Amino acid sequence: MTHSLYLYYQVAVPDARLYQTVQALQQELCARCGVSARLLRRRDDPNTWMEVYEGIADDAAFVATLAEAEQRHGIAALSGPRHAEWFQPLDEAGPAP
Repeated sequence: MTHSLYLYYQVAVPDARLYQTVQALQQELCARCGVSARLLRRRDDPNTWMEVYEGIADDAAFVATLAEAEQRHGIAALSGPRHAEWFQPLDEAGPAP
């Protein structure tokens, strides 16, 4: 089973530099980990951004790769604290834990 990671955070000023940095981060993670990625912003608050990573097969390996890539791309200096939420698909049998 694969998992999805939702990372949301506040940005001081949404700008092209931050957008390009996050895009580069996501492209790297897609290439290195075989995941798909999206970048969203909150509809009623353009300063709240969310990165979505789907198809994560190995959570621990992905988190380690993400942390290393975030540091190298300087993400922490460009955004506020990042909040993580993990999700998994409901199987066809229903919402059993």
